[in-house]
Amino acid sequence: MREYLIEGIKKIGLNYTDKKIDNLIKYLKYLMEYNVHTNLTAIRDANDVLEKHFLDSLLLQNLLDERQCKKAIDIGTGAGFPGMVLAIFNPDMEFVLMDSVGKKTIFLQKVKEFLNLKNVTVVNSRAEDYIDETNRETFDVGLCRGVSKLNIILEYMIPFIKIDGYFLAQKMVGTEEEDEAKSALEILGAKIVKVHRYNLPNYGDERLVVEIIKEKTTDNKYPRRAGVALKKPL
Repeated sequence: MREYLIEGIKKIGLNYTDKKIDNLIKYLKYLMEYNVHTNLTAIRDANDVLEKHFLDSLLLQNLLDERQCKKAIDIGTGAGFPGMVLAIFNPDMEFVLMDSVGKKTIFLQKVKEFLNLKNVTVVNSRAEDYIDETNRETFDVGLCRGVSKLNIILEYMIPFIKIDGYFLAQKMVGTEEEDEAKSALEILGAKIVKVHRYNLPNYGDERLVVEIIKEKTTDNKYPRRAGVALKKPL
C-alpha cells in the first residue's frame, strides 16, 4: 500500500515526507477497519481507496500550493475527502471538516486524535447553522467533493470564503453544471476562473476541479435557512 501511494504521489508531481506517508497509511488502515462495522465508504479494496479517495484528494495539492492557502473549509467531507487527506499533507494549514452526519464526524474526530492533528477542527453541523459573524468570509479556500449540484453547494460555500479566496469544487466528468450555476455565482459575488482537468495517476479516470474566485462580499442573507437552497436553488 505504501509503495502504491508513493508511486501515485510522484505521478501527481508532489513532494512528500515519510511522516506524511506514514500518517496517510495509518488513516487508510483505520478507515478500512472502522468501515467493517460503520459504513463510511462503499469502496473496500485498499488500492481502490487509495486511488479514488486519497490520490483523488491530492489532485488539489498543487492548486493549494499555488494560491498559498492557510485556512480551508471542507463542507460535506464524509469520511474526510478531500479535507483530512489534505490536512495530513499540509500540517501548517488550518482545516475545518464539516458534515451533518454524526457517524462520519465521530470517525473524523477519532482520526484527528489518533494522528494528533493539531490543524484539524471537526464540525457536526449544516453549513446554514454553522455560519456566523466569527467564521463568515474567513477562509482562503473552500473544498467540496461531489456534494450536491454546483448551484446548490455554492450557496453553502461562498459565504464562508473571504474576498479573493477560492472554492475548488471537485466534480465528475459529464455533470455539465457550470452553466446552471451562473445565476448563483452572480448573486453570491463569485465567478468561475477555470475548469481544471486531471487524471487519477494510476487508473487514469478523468476528474474536474472547478476553480471559483470570490470577488465581492456575499449578502448576509445567504445561506438561507436549512433546506431552502435545495428546494429553491439560486
